[in-house]
Amino acid sequence: MDLRLMITPANVIAALLTLIPMLVAAFFARRVAGCARRLPLWAQNLCPAGLCAPYVLVTCAAGQFRWGWFALYALLPVAVAALLAQAIRVDGAQRGNWRDFLVLATLGLAVDLRWFEGAWPPHLAIFSKMVLLDAGIYGFIALRQLDGVGFDLRLRLSDLGIGLREVVLYTPLALALGLGLGFLHVHRTWPGFAPIASAWIFTFFFIAVPEELFFRGWLQNLLERRMGRTWALLLTAALFGLSHFNKRAVWFNWRYVLLAAVAGFFYGRAWRHERRVGASAITHATVDAIWSLWLR
Repeated sequence: MDLRLMITPANVIAALLTLIPMLVAAFFARRVAGCARRLPLWAQNLCPAGLCAPYVLVTCAAGQFRWGWFALYALLPVAVAALLAQAIRVDGAQRGNWRDFLVLATLGLAVDLRWFEGAWPPHLAIFSKMVLLDAGIYGFIALRQLDGVGFDLRLRLSDLGIGLREVVLYTPLALALGLGLGFLHVHRTWPGFAPIASAWIFTFFFIAVPEELFFRGWLQNLLERRMGRTWALLLTAALFGLSHFNKRAVWFNWRYVLLAAVAGFFYGRAWRHERRVGASAITHATVDAIWSLWLR
């Protein structure tokens, strides 16, 4: 499909509406949380209903608007906010409550099992992932104010150093496993600096940051409080691997699962070194960019 057909005014505005909440939270988390918590409880819970706006814009422009999907994208973020608002009251110590894990399971499975992709025009289901991420950001960062997440995209030199260190450690193992299993295929081409930079930037913001925030900043963070650093790292890496079971395959792509789980181990190491999503997102984006450009 011609990418130019996807770059319409409605889609561009919708993309900005999904990116802005993520970026505002990443740069001004305390202000966002302060503003949200000053609202009455009913307003705190109803605010995220506005996250349905990208769905309205994209589908109305494409002639695919459906009231049922509209209701889902308006009400699911509200349900997430309500659950996490309850978690604040019953789990003030932030040990991790069943409501936290229910929210994560719902958001994660909705993305991995592609529950809501039918709501969107072809090739635009990434909007669903971003809207669900924004619902999680509002719930966990603005309301729950979960500590230790490390969602701060004011990147430091240490983020770059830690992120690239894990790339260096992961690459030999990935090449040995991937080439040995026939999953990776070397392409000896040089696409140029512009395609490399654009691939990395797109991957960083639309794939690496959302997935690292979910798996490391939220899931691994909460699991550490229940089972300790090592088991949380291993379990999160395994779940990250399993989330790729249906990628590039009709059924269970075990090679992808294995490589992704190993990658998840190194992403988790990058995050927990200083508990910063930026570091693990650098590792993630660099690994994905190398794979998509030279090893896919």
